[in-house]
Amino acid sequence: MSMSILSRSHAHVRSVLVAAGVTVAVGLTVTACGGGSTTTPTMEHTMMAPTMMPTMMAPPASGHAGMAGMEERPVGDGLAAEASGFRFVPAVSSLPADAPTSFRFQIVGGTGASVTAFKPDQSRLMHLYLIRSDLTGFQHVHPTMAGDGTWTVPLEAVQPGSYRVYASFITTNSSGQDLPLVLSQPVTVAGRSALTPLPPASTTTQVDGYTLTLAGEVMAAAAHSVTVTVSKDGTPVTDLQPYLDTYAHLSAFHEGDLAFAHLHPVGATSAAGGGPVLSFEAMMAKAGNWRVFVQFQTAGVLHTAVVTLPVG
Repeated sequence: MSMSILSRSHAHVRSVLVAAGVTVAVGLTVTACGGGSTTTPTMEHTMMAPTMMPTMMAPPASGHAGMAGMEERPVGDGLAAEASGFRFVPAVSSLPADAPTSFRFQIVGGTGASVTAFKPDQSRLMHLYLIRSDLTGFQHVHPTMAGDGTWTVPLEAVQPGSYRVYASFITTNSSGQDLPLVLSQPVTVAGRSALTPLPPASTTTQVDGYTLTLAGEVMAAAAHSVTVTVSKDGTPVTDLQPYLDTYAHLSAFHEGDLAFAHLHPVGATSAAGGGPVLSFEAMMAKAGNWRVFVQFQTAGVLHTAVVTLPVG
């Protein structure tokens, strides 16, 4: 696939996509994960970015409006526990090793009270991400909130090590304006476990029989276009199902400090199915290696592929 670099403004990127019907990007060096396979028959399966996702309302009967451009993004790299008067407060600072557990937390406002008013963000009121210091053990789940503002979510078993947990959500500030935030806290898992080296760079990766090919060139602190092409047994895949109001969800973590980024989908979804080429806007806060988790759904099964994206 012949691609050329897009490194201009979001508006220009979107206009090019709409006019040409395709995202033009340069072949980029991305790290293939060897395996990274996970499947589950539900969209809530465990399987996270500094960026935001706007308020999503119920899609029209004919299809989804999609994520055709994001105008609001939270400031920062997702590493702060507190921002704009809101704080992410987990009930615990450690998790059990090698056993499923239930994770509880609250979002606390400036008055010290738990926040209970949130707006949908890619069809969910709350996204929770978990990642290990070596960029393994990734989980992306959607908690449920009790009336007192306590969120609860089941987590799959994790290996010993140092982790970071992120809460991504949209609430409102004192002026009633939408406020997208990504807050995080460190958590530990007792015990000893070897760290996994970051896999080498590649433009392709595989999961559950699917091959994903990435293209694009990304530079730090600037908006760039990335495409993901999905195929199976050499045949382009065109039956992707909407997942979180888009055909694929991409989240990324920076090697070393675990800064978070979300790659925003471009374009609409429809009942006819998606693929094979998916377009995303990438805004990475800093240079270095980013581990990117690509989640997509076919036949009611969620797949998660992983690549390492070098950012200049």
